[in-house]
Amino acid sequence: MLLHFNEHISTFISHLKFEKRYSQHTIIAYEGDLSEFSVFLLSTFGELPLSEVSYQHIRSWLAELKEGGLSSKSINRKISALKSFFKFHLKLGNIRSNPTTKVVTPKVNKRLPAFVKEEDLHQLTHALKMSTEDWKSLNGYMLVHLFYATGMRLSELINLKERQIDFSRRQVKVLGKGNKERSIPLASEILDSIQRYMDLKRKEFAEYAEELLVTEKGKKMYPKYAYLLVKKQLSQIPTLDKKSPHVLRHTFATHLVNKGAELNAVKELLGHASLAATQVYTHNTIEKLKEIYRNAHPKA
Repeated sequence: MLLHFNEHISTFISHLKFEKRYSQHTIIAYEGDLSEFSVFLLSTFGELPLSEVSYQHIRSWLAELKEGGLSSKSINRKISALKSFFKFHLKLGNIRSNPTTKVVTPKVNKRLPAFVKEEDLHQLTHALKMSTEDWKSLNGYMLVHLFYATGMRLSELINLKERQIDFSRRQVKVLGKGNKERSIPLASEILDSIQRYMDLKRKEFAEYAEELLVTEKGKKMYPKYAYLLVKKQLSQIPTLDKKSPHVLRHTFATHLVNKGAELNAVKELLGHASLAATQVYTHNTIEKLKEIYRNAHPKA
């Protein structure tokens, strides 16, 4: 019996979910991209067996996306989903050749990651620490402090459980992308803040979530809550264009590299799969050196 294209997508998504154990965020992204391609195939070429989908079909879809104004970065993500999908079905023997082998990914203009200057961040965290009179303001301080102290991703921080914090070894174990675990050292100041937060949580709520960070009701913090709260706090820095939790992750990495940290060490702390993803932070260092040269050299 001829399987519908969407059934092949379901098989692949189950593989990502139960065998590869990808994050829910990644699975949703892959499923969305593949479903979009399926709709395009059906509306443009009619129902096709998986084995008859060709490079020309894929190229037509990518051309339509480009004409629609989709960014190169977003198109590359969709290409990545297609490549993984067809590679999987090639292994299963559902297709004889992979139609994505000829697909060329469009070049993406590299943008330097936005980050907060050291003096601005110190002023902000000091101001936030002085105004923690309620749970909302306390959470604002904890989020900014923890993101900068650890470089964690948003999903990693809001899912962080109390038991992952090792006070004796002064470190936190983080479960990152692909369920890869890494350890991040913690300074005395952040450990003290965490301990005070946990004590207050026990005092304030009869029942509370096992996750470290909670809302005003003692429930697990959710992504939008954390995102909007961090955005609000970073809005106090007028020179900062982009305001999000990821900016603090970039700030963590940039400050480490600027202070001379080895790139491989920063890679491990961030939980990057390859060094290429970490190398972008060296550009910020170069820009800083250029600025110092322009300001200090007599011939600049």
